[in-house]
Amino acid sequence: MTESNTALVGMGTQSLLGIRRGIEKESLRCDPDGALACTPHPTDLGSALTHPHITTDFSESQVELITGVHAGVQSCIDELRQVQKFTLQSMGDALLWVSSMPCELPTDDAIPLGQYGSSNVGQAKTVYRSGLGHRYGRRMQTISGIHYNWSMPGLSSEAYFGLIRNFRRHAFLLLYFFGASPAVCESFVAGRAHSLQALSPGTMGLPYATSLRMGRLGYQSDAQSALAVSYNSLEGYAASLHQALTVPYAPYQAIGVQAPDGHFRQLTASLLQIENEFYGTIRPKRVIFQGERPLHALRERGVEYVEVRLMDLDPFEPVGINARTLRFLDVFLLHCLSLPSPADSPQEIAAMARNQQCVAERGREPGLQLQRGDAQVALTDWGLDLVRQFAPLARALDAAHGCTDYTEAVVHAEHALRHPETLPSARVLQSMAQDFGGSFAAFAKAHSVQTKAQELATPLQAHELAHFEQLAQASRLQQRAIEAADTLPFAQYLTQYLSPERLGRSA
Repeated sequence: MTESNTALVGMGTQSLLGIRRGIEKESLRCDPDGALACTPHPTDLGSALTHPHITTDFSESQVELITGVHAGVQSCIDELRQVQKFTLQSMGDALLWVSSMPCELPTDDAIPLGQYGSSNVGQAKTVYRSGLGHRYGRRMQTISGIHYNWSMPGLSSEAYFGLIRNFRRHAFLLLYFFGASPAVCESFVAGRAHSLQALSPGTMGLPYATSLRMGRLGYQSDAQSALAVSYNSLEGYAASLHQALTVPYAPYQAIGVQAPDGHFRQLTASLLQIENEFYGTIRPKRVIFQGERPLHALRERGVEYVEVRLMDLDPFEPVGINARTLRFLDVFLLHCLSLPSPADSPQEIAAMARNQQCVAERGREPGLQLQRGDAQVALTDWGLDLVRQFAPLARALDAAHGCTDYTEAVVHAEHALRHPETLPSARVLQSMAQDFGGSFAAFAKAHSVQTKAQELATPLQAHELAHFEQLAQASRLQQRAIEAADTLPFAQYLTQYLSPERLGRSA
């Protein structure tokens, strides 16, 4: 019996009530006409460098909303909605784009990089984004999603890595259930090789796609695919990242770290500039100390939580996700933790990648077959087998919380397996065709307008508004303090921060 399996034996109410969760939600800021808003991050939102709940991701135009850590699912959703209300109230006539796939984009070099002020840490964040643009193109970086951070008390790093291995094996099911990006604006694929079909003038997609965001057009990297990172242990995982963070990579050396005029193009010429550049459906994480490298924190103090990274924005939900989905994720993660978790292999890693691509692009195709071990199995059969295994865990969570919500989430999932037309990806295509002449842009813009109107119809109360205004002001003061405290020249700061010694002991 693996340690991850042992972790659930005799688990009581207090352990289940000890589960903690938080959400990070990315959304593009767009103009009322549905084009990317290339204006700076609104000053009323505070400092993107230091605000605890409102920042930017890749671009100045990509807002990221962050909740605190919550014991309850509904309280987590409620806080996200409060943060979003304040954001929408502070953006003038701009909208938050409700889809994971982007709105109408300008030329690649016109997409603005995130700006974080004149401090060394702020400049480094912008240079990192410049590097992403040079390596993958800025358009790819405008894809948005939701990250779900999840922890349970008493779990060791070994148990978390067992969970991660099983999550990766079964992640296809989450793409099937919650993928909501079956179509894109034609501008997104302009000049790129792709296998999409024209669904209407200006709209591309695939008829059975679930999540193009998680397919070949999304956060994929041929360079990173060669990593084939194993999740068999913290030591092995850390060693893989250590090498990717420190060994020069010839195509990125060709870009150059600095331009002839001294301007920094990227942080470094290694395969990964920093740890966050490593793409994956799930990551082991640890809260870091100020200035600490994430890999050092993992090596020194172990895994503290996991970050689920494959969730699309649901355009039919006010904040892009709902409580039922979070509850299903809780059950799913507990199931991944409770199963025996054999070591992964290069062959299995390759099969998981093929399954992911297949479900992202063809997940609702009748009779779709996936690879499970050495056999081919129908997605629906494999999915039904898994969902039936979820039932006891859902009942345990219901008993702990005094509700039936978890069981209802699992029942809803089983229904969705039998009725793929009810899935978000199918509903997006259906709504596009019926109500918007097949146009993805028109569909997403209309839902973005509707969401803003709904949110502003019940604005924040005076004390809530005052709270967020205070946070914004405090964040601006904190940014100025950081800038005033800098003493090192930026190049020297960068050399120290990127030093291999700061990654912690190597395996």
